[in-house]
Amino acid sequence: MTLLRRSFVVLLAATVVAVAVLAAAHAGRAAPPGFTSFETPHDFQTLVERAEAAVKANAMFVVTRASASKGAASRGLTIPGNMVLGVYRNDFAVRMLEASIPAGIEAPIRFYVTENADGLASLSYRVPSAVFAPYEDGGAVLAALAGELDRIFAAIAAQASGTETISP
Repeated sequence: MTLLRRSFVVLLAATVVAVAVLAAAHAGRAAPPGFTSFETPHDFQTLVERAEAAVKANAMFVVTRASASKGAASRGLTIPGNMVLGVYRNDFAVRMLEASIPAGIEAPIRFYVTENADGLASLSYRVPSAVFAPYEDGGAVLAALAGELDRIFAAIAAQASGTETISP
């Protein structure tokens, strides 16, 4: 094999390996089924407040909050704003558990507010029907409950990410 041909083969092999590594890295970043995200015209704090107001306006409750940016701030670090809001309601919890005990790990269903590089914020969540899809033991009862939650979560996302006024 000539030196030129050997160099070509090595370059080709290196290119194939690099493409495979990049593809694997990108595949690890793929969003899960049912993941949806909205870029908004709102800054981070405003979007958090709008999301909380939209949850209340849709007769749901924020039952958990977690924020890596607040935790980092308590350690003197600054990272882009992020807030996970766990949203649910007890009557849905009871019905969910009647349909599928294992599905209980998925409650509350979460909204994720993230601050973007441009200073605006995005709202993301997985639709409840996708969250509960793996729990076949819940059958039609869990699927119907997830459908109800799909509509409620879509309304919350639309109100929080839009520019309309939210009234409780």
